[in-house]
Amino acid sequence: MRQIVLDTETTGIDPKQGHRLIEIGCIEMIDRRITERAYHQYIQPDRAIDKGAQDVHGISNEFLKDKPRFAEIVDDFMGFIKDSQLIIHNAPFDTGFINHELTRLKQNWKPVSHYCEVIDTLPMARKQHPGQRNSLDALCKRYNIDNSQRQLHGALLDAGLLAEVYLAMTGGQVSFFAQKSQAQMHEQTHMIKRVNIAKGSLIVIQPTKEELAAHQYCLETIDKASKGECLWLKLPGSNLD
Repeated sequence: MRQIVLDTETTGIDPKQGHRLIEIGCIEMIDRRITERAYHQYIQPDRAIDKGAQDVHGISNEFLKDKPRFAEIVDDFMGFIKDSQLIIHNAPFDTGFINHELTRLKQNWKPVSHYCEVIDTLPMARKQHPGQRNSLDALCKRYNIDNSQRQLHGALLDAGLLAEVYLAMTGGQVSFFAQKSQAQMHEQTHMIKRVNIAKGSLIVIQPTKEELAAHQYCLETIDKASKGECLWLKLPGSNLD
């Protein structure tokens, strides 16, 4: 399963008022593992950045003067995200801007949802944490994810943080994968030793009642934390009482 965690920065808050994309950041995950592949691009918007927006992301008009326009990067960008699950926090904002840029090109591009399945982590967070703040910073704090480098918003930095938040929200796998290079993962895989059953029968050690009780308690704790979504308890014979 290929997933792309995406974030953008813009000149303002509403593309209907002529605001444009100025930064795109994407992090790739394969089978819930953060890979070393990413897409990052600053974009010349051909318009001034609102002061309020610049206060948030710190990107200036001067900085963007020599950056490519969206028309120059659209093929590479769409090629990177195509046929993936797009994971975005407050997806209507980002996809609204991307769709606006695609429409402006008049090249028969369809909305981004035609090329990707879009997953919005904001309603997911609101469902899991009703009545609480669910901004990216709040979620990082809730899941003990280090966001100390986030003095200003940045598309690639925020996409990386959201990747860890998403993994924590949907199963608890966070930085472990991000900290391992592909070479390390390959080496770890090849350290697995296969058992030669031809050498004799295997000894099966049955768990004690205490071990079974501890295991059941662990599953029930997971089930409670995930609001009834513990997959192991849904399997036949999972009740170990």
